[in-house]
Amino acid sequence: MGNALAFLAYQRLGGDRRAGAEIASRSTETIDGRTPASVRALLHERRAWACAVADMPVEAERSLVAAREALAGADGQPQPDWATWVDRTELDIMTGRCWAELRRPLRAVPVLEQGLAQYDDSHARDKALYFSWLAQAYLTAGEAEQAAAVTSRALALSDGVASVRPRRRLEPVLARLSAARYRALPAVAEVLEQARV
Repeated sequence: MGNALAFLAYQRLGGDRRAGAEIASRSTETIDGRTPASVRALLHERRAWACAVADMPVEAERSLVAAREALAGADGQPQPDWATWVDRTELDIMTGRCWAELRRPLRAVPVLEQGLAQYDDSHARDKALYFSWLAQAYLTAGEAEQAAAVTSRALALSDGVASVRPRRRLEPVLARLSAARYRALPAVAEVLEQARV
């Protein structure tokens, strides 16, 4: 039930963001003493994302802390297959995504870099998506060259991937990089040409 509510929350985020965050909060209310640690972490991190998208930084941070506490309490107990992918690396990436969405680059960049350093390139689609939030955070911080370097890496990873989602996530970053104040920077010019080709 909690997982179903979390998915419903994600669907609502495209429209009424506050309603999405409220549904995500209801998903965490399904947690009880029998809920496996990975499921608790998953529900809390999905609530964190919903709160970040709804511009609720305090609630997002509370949920990220709750997700970390849940993972710390796993104690080697068996976890359901559908939630075993939630680990510290996943949580670092989600934490960085939340702070990037909340336009807090000083918090987003270090944790995204840490998480992405542990994330294997064989997961090219997902890693390209996650790089897009790192590029967004760098741009928010005014670091266009760093944003361009990360965007270039994301474009390379997504090349040949059977998904349009990475490119769609990169489009707003590329649009911001194409602004007159950045276009003349060599690193930016290179990534804009890479995207064009």
